[in-house]
Amino acid sequence: IMININSFVCNPYQENTYLLYDESRECVIIDPGMNNGSEQNAVASFISEQKLKPVLLLNTHCHIDHVLGNKWVNDNYGLLPQFHKGELPLLTAVPSYAPAQGIPYEVSPFPETFLPETGTIQFGNSVLELIFSPGHSPAHLCFYNRDADFLIGGDVLFYGSIGRTDLPGGNFEQLIKNIKEKLLILPDSCKVYPGHGPSTTIGFEKQNNPFLT
Repeated sequence: IMININSFVCNPYQENTYLLYDESRECVIIDPGMNNGSEQNAVASFISEQKLKPVLLLNTHCHIDHVLGNKWVNDNYGLLPQFHKGELPLLTAVPSYAPAQGIPYEVSPFPETFLPETGTIQFGNSVLELIFSPGHSPAHLCFYNRDADFLIGGDVLFYGSIGRTDLPGGNFEQLIKNIKEKLLILPDSCKVYPGHGPSTTIGFEKQNNPFLT
């Protein structure tokens, strides 16, 4: 099984939107941050060129930069977002602060299905394991694929850094604890695709991340 991972940098926060698909052509859209026509077209064109069938819309967490494209995905592919129910207060808060950030926000639909703290999600021939890792946000989830050795990490662990903890629902001690107990136990070779910035590996961050050494 081969999983392809494509990222699209979106919105003023330079957020990474991820598209995952395997040979079945079923695809998962994670953290859609598309915020204007050209960003939307880039994703739509990729999906149609690769003849993909979007089957899941996942949010690692519900800060504004990770949910800006939820409504667009729903309008175009009929998918409702899925995330941990502990993130719902964050999603409902977005319309109240989006104007102050100067960002037009099309209000995201709500989930019919929430994701649990542990378990798996399937698409095509592939499986993603849920890793519950709050600290940046109240109920943040990461998505881990054991076979292909990668983690879609959201805003938990970055190249040389960690998620900020000064936002509502953030907790520095909790974030560090979750990184150390849940992420650093993954193989050193595991590639981490974060919500912002370049990818990294678990091994590199163990050795070099100033927040973790």
